[in-house]
Amino acid sequence: MFPKPKPSLKPNTYAYESEPMVKSTGFREYDARWLFGAEINLMGIEALGLGLGTLIHELGAAPHFITGHDFRSYSASIKMALVNGLIAAGCRVHDIGLALTPMAYFAQFALDVPCVAMVTASHNDNGWTGVKMGAQRPLTFGPDEMTRLKDIVLDGAFKARDGGGYAFVENFPAQYVADLTNRPKLKRRLKVVCACGNGTAGAFAPRVLEKVGCAVVPLDCQLDHTFPKYNPNTEDLKMLHAMRDAVLESQADLALGFDGDGDRCGVVDNDGEEIFADKVGVMLARDISAKHGNALFVADVKSTGLFMTDPVLIKNGAKTDYWKTGHSYMKRRVNEIGAIAGFEKSGHFFFNEPFGRGYDDGLIFALAVCDMLDRNPDKSMADLKNALPKTWSSPTMAPHCPDEVKYAVVDAVVKHFEAEQKNGAKVAGQPIRDLVTVNGVRVTLADGTWGLVRASSNKPELVVVVESPVSEARMRGMFKALDAVLRTHKEVGEYNQTI
Repeated sequence: MFPKPKPSLKPNTYAYESEPMVKSTGFREYDARWLFGAEINLMGIEALGLGLGTLIHELGAAPHFITGHDFRSYSASIKMALVNGLIAAGCRVHDIGLALTPMAYFAQFALDVPCVAMVTASHNDNGWTGVKMGAQRPLTFGPDEMTRLKDIVLDGAFKARDGGGYAFVENFPAQYVADLTNRPKLKRRLKVVCACGNGTAGAFAPRVLEKVGCAVVPLDCQLDHTFPKYNPNTEDLKMLHAMRDAVLESQADLALGFDGDGDRCGVVDNDGEEIFADKVGVMLARDISAKHGNALFVADVKSTGLFMTDPVLIKNGAKTDYWKTGHSYMKRRVNEIGAIAGFEKSGHFFFNEPFGRGYDDGLIFALAVCDMLDRNPDKSMADLKNALPKTWSSPTMAPHCPDEVKYAVVDAVVKHFEAEQKNGAKVAGQPIRDLVTVNGVRVTLADGTWGLVRASSNKPELVVVVESPVSEARMRGMFKALDAVLRTHKEVGEYNQTI
């Protein structure tokens, strides 16, 4: 009988080496994240694997898993602890080794394996670990599955079974690279800065871009799990500024940056200007809808309002559905409504046929951007960006808020703005035109200026985004209005960055 996990244990003790430790807050809305050592130990990871295998049998899925790990000093050991738990639950594991998260998703299709458990902390800082899981390709777990998994693990409701097994899939990355690059080469010789932040993508992204015909300028592509310069996070200003400097120095056509597990991509144009991923999404939506009439897209609630108001998208008959932020929510929505693509402000992009298989892959996104430039040989990335209607947008800002209270704070903020709308109150000097509450609250004012407050799904933070089609002053005014409401909650701390 495997022991029931403890919520905390003191490191460097007999108990820490002899009992599983799993902190409950590591079970997020659609994946799992813990500080390794402080919130979960290796026996806790085994418990997670045993619980995941138990859940898969409960769901009636075939107990066959793809697993892989990202490039961190501890990820391989965590993966093998997870594998031990899965095998104990009667699951057969196909290990693809060091991998990008989308490589694990691709393996589900290429090896005909229904389930996935990818060990990655994604873009989180060193010290974090986690698992992205799914039992129905191309989807990953949502709140229902994560809640049940949490209950099984924390209650120790494990069911060990015979029949488990392990196989290592040799040289699987070659299959993934071949799948991405078995296509015509670009006609246009693009010079591309490929930025990987010394993370996992450095082993694969330069090769893919070179194979499709790009002249690659590598930037921090050497694997180094200490992340010596900055975290591989395509929303991190340090990474974006390094991309800018490399573009200007090399006179490249653009920079493409990849996060720690390669399922997100960020873009800097030929002028060295960052283009927020939602704006790149509008550019790609224009390109796609010109070839596919009446195209249906999904955008997350953090994304620009241009998906609804852009005249080119309207002319092309494109429709956009705003949905919950989060790779699992977006994947489900894109596939549920048959959208051709989904765009998330964080840089997760989801492509269905003819571009992809419905999951998020930073390299498919990168190739879509290259193809868009290839179809516009007389235009630069900056030209395509400048052709969009002007809006003033903030970065994604994240004030600290403990996991234990962040959802209650957001619920209170939602109720505040619902009351304001009901009472006809003005926000930043304007009446409220619309509230979207599928994920926190997105407050849109009469002049189209909007602001969002939601809880982060994978960190002890809130998420705040503002945008205005009118002026920078209106954008800043919206931020001040939202921040004033947040400051009434003492649990809300300082921002990671602000405008």
